[in-house]
Amino acid sequence: MADNYLEKRYEETLGSAKPKVKRIGHTVDELLRKNRSTRGYHKPYVVKDSELRRIIEVCTKIPSACNQQVLRFLPVTKESGADKVLELTKMGAALPELHLPFPGTEPEAFIICCSTVKETPLVDMDLGIAAQSMLLKAVEMGLNGLIIGAFNREKLKEAFALPHPPVLVLAIGKGAETIELTPIGEAESHAYYRRDGVHYVPKVRLDDLIIKRDA
Repeated sequence: MADNYLEKRYEETLGSAKPKVKRIGHTVDELLRKNRSTRGYHKPYVVKDSELRRIIEVCTKIPSACNQQVLRFLPVTKESGADKVLELTKMGAALPELHLPFPGTEPEAFIICCSTVKETPLVDMDLGIAAQSMLLKAVEMGLNGLIIGAFNREKLKEAFALPHPPVLVLAIGKGAETIELTPIGEAESHAYYRRDGVHYVPKVRLDDLIIKRDA
C-alpha cells in the first residue's frame, strides 16, 4: 500500500481542503488585554466563595521558584468580611484626588495572599506568578480584579486571625469601568490617568522594550 494512500482517499472523499480546527476559549493575548487593574465594580453581581476557590485553584498548577509553594490564600466574600478588607486597603494611588473606588463601586470580594516564610525575592517571584495567574483565571470566568499592595498588614492579619503574614491582596468582582491601553515611548510618562470616564493605562511600545545591540 502506498504511503499516501489514506491522504488520497481523504481527498477523493472530502475534497482537497483540510478540515478547519475550531478554536475553543480565549487566546492568551485576549486574556491579557481583558486583564486590567479594575477599581470599580458592579454591585449587583455578588462573587461567591466557590468562584474565589476556582480562582485560587490555579495555584495548584503554576510554577513555583525552587518548587517551594509557600503561599497560602484566604478567600473573603461580602458575607465573610469583605468590608473589613476594604477599610484596610488603598486603591488608585496615582489619582488621589478621585478617592477611588467611587462610592457604590467598591469591591466586595478579596483574596488575601500570605506567605508561610519570610518574604524574599523567591517569594516575590511566586507572588507575581500567582497573582497574575489568578487574575487571568478571573478574566476567563468573566470577572475582573486588582492587585493591591497598599494595605495595613498588621491590622489585616489581626482582623482575620491569619496564621501567616499577608503579602498581597486581590480584589475580585464584575468590572464597571472602561479601561484602555495607550502606547508610549520609554521616556514618556507611565502614570495612568482618566479622561471622560475612561481609564487610560500607558504601555511602553515593543520596540522600546527590546534591547538594541550594535551590529
